[in-house]
Amino acid sequence: MPLIAPTYHRPARVPARPRRLLATLAAALAALACSTSAAGAYTLIVEGAGDGDGVGMSQVGALGFAQHGASYTTILAHYYTGTTIGLAPVKAVVRVLVGSHVMRVPLERYVRGVVAAEMPSSWPAAALEAQAVASRTYALTSHAGGSRFDVYSDTRSQVYAGKAAETAQTNAAVRATAGQLVDYSGRPVATYFFASSGGQTENIEDAFLGAEAEPWLKAVADPYETKATSAWKVTMSFAAVGAHLQGHLKGTFRGIEVLTRGASPRVVSARVLGSRGTTPIDGPELAGALGLNSTWAYFGVQSRRGIKREPDHSGRLSAGAAPVPASPPAAPAATGPQGGAQAPGSTGAATVAGGVPAG
Repeated sequence: MPLIAPTYHRPARVPARPRRLLATLAAALAALACSTSAAGAYTLIVEGAGDGDGVGMSQVGALGFAQHGASYTTILAHYYTGTTIGLAPVKAVVRVLVGSHVMRVPLERYVRGVVAAEMPSSWPAAALEAQAVASRTYALTSHAGGSRFDVYSDTRSQVYAGKAAETAQTNAAVRATAGQLVDYSGRPVATYFFASSGGQTENIEDAFLGAEAEPWLKAVADPYETKATSAWKVTMSFAAVGAHLQGHLKGTFRGIEVLTRGASPRVVSARVLGSRGTTPIDGPELAGALGLNSTWAYFGVQSRRGIKREPDHSGRLSAGAAPVPASPPAAPAATGPQGGAQAPGSTGAATVAGGVPAG
């Protein structure tokens, strides 16, 4: 006998057990509808600063230093603690993976094709020169392809756009710094760089989880970055967040709880709160899943009652960037350069060069 008779018949009596099953199903559907309605009533608000991983040289920060009269050596010394200027081997060559082919490009020609793609040619000479030294050093210390090639030609390393991208200004910066590298303890070292710091850079071990701490890649204040140039805000419905966090979510999305932050306020570890439990997630995974500009992020939930900040156990509850000083800080004694990612407004695609440590 069917549980529900045809509409033209008198409904049959439903046995006790199926009645209980139907009641349970109805309750579950009602709860789901209520949950969906509740999720639709909430919005996740993410407020943050900066663009990129935060390790090494901030390109917007380098621009600020240059605009305030700092030289490229001062800029590099600020971002790469304890480094000095060294020299590249004579006739050095960079092996660049372009598409499926490996090109062997003389070092200085390679750097000309990178600086023009990584930083706007209209920026001051000191910023372009800092970029030239950082890009040259990055190329010679990177082993992205193991024994096959050194660097990718795209955002996985640093953007190389070739001769077609070269400009008079960027070529002049490369000539002015010809052969110069960033050295630490007498050897060239990885020079990561990125677009914008939000006011402070980050320790490499707090940005590239699993990486070893490096003395020249320590968090430093970035005095010429402000909220006006680096702050951002993202809003998403709970349903959209849940879709983005598939694989990191148990049940339906309920919120994000920050556990630890790095030397800067960038998220190192967090938990995704779901209706069926919590899921651990690291800062880079979280930012990547949600499409955030950086891991410098603070989370809140907006409902009909207003905005409530999400749980944060880091003790770092201010998202403000550093104030702009009247003059550039003095360069540390006996220091030099280092860097790796693309500035806003440059000719190449936005890069995360140096986003992962060279293998």
